[in-house]
Amino acid sequence: MQNPITSSPNKTLYEQDFYQWIQNTATLLKEKQFDQVDWENVIEELESMGKSEKKEVQSRLITIIEHLLKLQYWEAEKAYNERGWRGTVVEQRIQLELTLEDSPSLKPILEEVFLDCYQKARKVILKKYKLSSTLFPLKPPFTVEDVLNSDYFPE
Repeated sequence: MQNPITSSPNKTLYEQDFYQWIQNTATLLKEKQFDQVDWENVIEELESMGKSEKKEVQSRLITIIEHLLKLQYWEAEKAYNERGWRGTVVEQRIQLELTLEDSPSLKPILEEVFLDCYQKARKVILKKYKLSSTLFPLKPPFTVEDVLNSDYFPE
């Protein structure tokens, strides 16, 4: 029988079939066969999962900020798009809240990344819609708490 970690002479199962690698690794851990576990790749995947969670939080934060900025400053398009922008803010806040419920240790990261996320959101809107750089302020007109507050919408 072939070793569950190595499925071919030159490629590990991790490289050949990621899903099967996960299944085999879970089985090995449940059976406490720790000496058979591909620890190097387990560690790599755990670190990657953490980065992925942080990236998701940042991505949702950027999207919320983009739409709050449009709601507050883009008067020329507001009448036609306000409903959709508000809907996006509501949905992204819910998704962000669910992520933070699953991983509350990510909440302090919001403060750390907020200014960077604001700048990215501002830049994206300006480039995407070819708007004047003076339309949105350089510094955030709202706080992290505002962004997370389900009742906060700029006038």
